[in-house]
Amino acid sequence: MNKKEMSEYSASPLIEPDIVVIGGGAAGMLASCIAANNGARVLLLEQNSDFGKKLLITGKGRCNLTNDCPVANVLENITTGGRFLRSAINGFTPRDVMSFFESIGVPLKTERGTRVFPVSDKSSEVVDALSRYMKKTGVLARRLRALRLIVENGRINGVATSKGAIRTTSVILATGGMSYPDTGSTGDGYKMAGDLGHTITPLQASLVPLEADLEICARIQGLSLRNVRLSVYDGGEKPIFEDFGELLFTHYGMSGPLIISASAHMRDFAARKYSVLIDLKPGLDEKKLDLRILRDFKKYSNRDFSNSLDDLLTKALIPVIIEKSGIARETKTHSISREQRLRLGKLIKSFPIDIDQPRPIEEAIITSGGVDLNEINPKTMESKLVRGLYFAGEVLNADAYTGGFNLQIAWSTAYAAAKAASSRD
Repeated sequence: MNKKEMSEYSASPLIEPDIVVIGGGAAGMLASCIAANNGARVLLLEQNSDFGKKLLITGKGRCNLTNDCPVANVLENITTGGRFLRSAINGFTPRDVMSFFESIGVPLKTERGTRVFPVSDKSSEVVDALSRYMKKTGVLARRLRALRLIVENGRINGVATSKGAIRTTSVILATGGMSYPDTGSTGDGYKMAGDLGHTITPLQASLVPLEADLEICARIQGLSLRNVRLSVYDGGEKPIFEDFGELLFTHYGMSGPLIISASAHMRDFAARKYSVLIDLKPGLDEKKLDLRILRDFKKYSNRDFSNSLDDLLTKALIPVIIEKSGIARETKTHSISREQRLRLGKLIKSFPIDIDQPRPIEEAIITSGGVDLNEINPKTMESKLVRGLYFAGEVLNADAYTGGFNLQIAWSTAYAAAKAASSRD
């Protein structure tokens, strides 16, 4: 929804709504549509000039709407809150999400990893379609900042805003998390829920780039590695995460799809020391890699070691590999011992980098932490502490891997909250 459309909404006559939805992101927009379509008078409050600002940048602007997989697979990809979310996701599955968006004019396609995108590859199409459906279902909207929730006798009685109070008996809190604050995710929802007695679990970055060994990373910043295997360790002998794909070295450390996914498993930097091993040649086992190195060494038998790896490794990485191998640069390849060669192969199969910390939460795709799930009814998303208060989306202490799973959480919890709130007596 653009600024002109927001102005048109704001000019609409104000009613005493059945439901006030706070937050005009993915969860808030969908919740508004579903509740209004179910016959409720809905008022959506959004402090930004536009709706769906964070939705516009998801999936690098393409909007990975969901993942076309069974519910069991969705739950496997949820890192926090999977058991709690079982009912909500079964109530509004990935196929339900796909059917809904296609029904409101967003043709979809499924790509690698069963990730679902608009055929247009434009996230703006998703936001525009939701905006149109909001109008069609009679949702009213105001560009207002909600300041606090008004509660009387243990139940919602209204919302205090920057321009006065709005009386209502139901609120759906869909204010998002703390990541990307320029999109409006400023943490207001946590404060409003906390003021009413809800527990807010520790907030931290998830799905975020990582600050890492600058001695290595800064030297090779800009280098993108494709088709590598990444293993994450937290001080133990066994990896806590492994995957195959692409990563990028930056001036501060590491980023890219593999690193973003791996970060979801690194949530205790205060107590644990994290490190990664990169298999630069996952298509070759150690024996085959040794034969390959031996063949290159024979091919360049009279060259210095520093000039013998061009066929095997990307140019930017060679000086770092040479330094870490412990083999002098000027050593002739024909004089490198079997032990040195095997050590080189082991380094290529297990290139180590120490992880220092995640980047700031403002750079994270998702906020880990939020309103404690033990204080919420998993079937309705209603607060167990305050009647008429519902939660949807990132404000909850629930998150998942990349691949459309976090938006699926937003859609499913918004649907559950909207159906329950619009069905109240």
